[in-house]
Amino acid sequence: EVQLQASGGGLVQPGGSLRLSCEASGFNFVDYALGWFRQAPGERREGLSTISGRDGYSYVRDSVRGRFTISSDSAKNTVYLQMDSLKLEDTAIYYCAAARRIFTELQGEYDYWGQGTQVTVSS
Repeated sequence: EVQLQASGGGLVQPGGSLRLSCEASGFNFVDYALGWFRQAPGERREGLSTISGRDGYSYVRDSVRGRFTISSDSAKNTVYLQMDSLKLEDTAIYYCAAARRIFTELQGEYDYWGQGTQVTVSS
């Protein structure tokens, strides 16, 4: 059974940092693409950053490039999202997902989704 367990969310002040983790199980990590997505209240879910579990090739959405960094550790079957210089508009539920392909940045190609972790940026 494929499982994706996201953690690391919480309440942070503007300008602060958080590191999200997503531990994957039930599939061969290096044969999948992993991604981070978010959905703010009343908004559509959007893709943030994706990475190949095989070679670390990654994509970062323009709006968060320079602030968000994706990485993975195949030995731990875990993908991370380091978020720095957080802004009020980063408040959302953050989801990790896995796609049955080496790499994709397309949300519609992601097959498995975790339960999400809440990130709230507030002063």
